[in-house]
Amino acid sequence: MRRKLHWSDWNPGLDNGQLTLQQILDTMPAAEADQIPWQVRLLENPSSAIALPGAISLQRHDALHALLGRGLSNQDEAFVIGYTMGAARRIRSWQFSIFRVVATRLYPKAYRFKRSDLIAFDLGFAQGQRGNARDLHEAPLESFGARPLGALRIELGIDIHALHAAYRAETTYLPQTTASRRLDKDWRGVDPSDLHPPEAPESEWKRDPP
Repeated sequence: MRRKLHWSDWNPGLDNGQLTLQQILDTMPAAEADQIPWQVRLLENPSSAIALPGAISLQRHDALHALLGRGLSNQDEAFVIGYTMGAARRIRSWQFSIFRVVATRLYPKAYRFKRSDLIAFDLGFAQGQRGNARDLHEAPLESFGARPLGALRIELGIDIHALHAAYRAETTYLPQTTASRRLDKDWRGVDPSDLHPPEAPESEWKRDPP
């Protein structure tokens, strides 16, 4: 059993495909289901009569945090929820709009989304819609603990290269937040935005004076 981190420090990232889902979850300071406010459970718990498409159990939601490489801040939560809803086949535009209103106005203060969180939510939703992952809320993620994250992402249709690109966009929109600064935007320590073609040898571009 690995040491659990404080919720504000937990940030799994994406460069961990060799680790199992359970190894990551063992470090996660997850909340118990009865600690989630009823306003949140009303729309996000699949057992609710008015749950929105993409509503997911707490165990599966926690697993998606690990699979998407996101921490536990409201900005991280917004992206994970958006991604899950975007990947749901039955989602409709009016349901998307209702969630944005409820999450910013009716959720308890600690869970309420700010305008900046909505940016992360919208980016996550768009990424979920355009990717190959579908109906992740229905996948039995709670039984996949022994599976390596890399293999699971491939099987579920979660493209880490697309996530890296989405996180670079998120950092552009929200450059000052702690969540943005620690997003995994690279591949094995190399940020694609820092890559440049090699300079030509001096003999190829420098000309002797006439």
